[in-house]
Amino acid sequence: MSGTFMQMALNEARAAAERGEVPVGAVLVRGTEVLARDGNRTRELNDPTAHAEMLVIRAAGARLKSERLVNCDLYVTLEPCAMCAGAASFARLRRIYFGASDPKGGAVENGPRFFSQPTCHHAPEVYGGIAERQAAEVLRNFFQDRR
Repeated sequence: MSGTFMQMALNEARAAAERGEVPVGAVLVRGTEVLARDGNRTRELNDPTAHAEMLVIRAAGARLKSERLVNCDLYVTLEPCAMCAGAASFARLRRIYFGASDPKGGAVENGPRFFSQPTCHHAPEVYGGIAERQAAEVLRNFFQDRR
């Protein structure tokens, strides 16, 4: 099932690229139920916080009428940044599955390693490298087309 959720996230990333957004897609699930899915919309919404992860966390919270998304898992095509890692922690996500690592902007395995900090209130289980080749390819193609 996790492969299916990552494929959904990849489809959201491709849709984001078609909108001219940096192609990152995310899906938030509880068990086998998809609570929310989206891709980056920072340009469309003129909102620097409109990362795919933030959008699905907001949508799932609204759907469940709760700021705590306990027993929920996030599938995202790129390693979350510090902002998105912080939101995942505050939402109390159970697990994060991500595709490509992000040495420049990532905050889970790279950079500040947010969940390893003593000030982190909640650290979800994290699994990187899920469909990594496809996730990296979507990003690479997007940026090649702009050069």
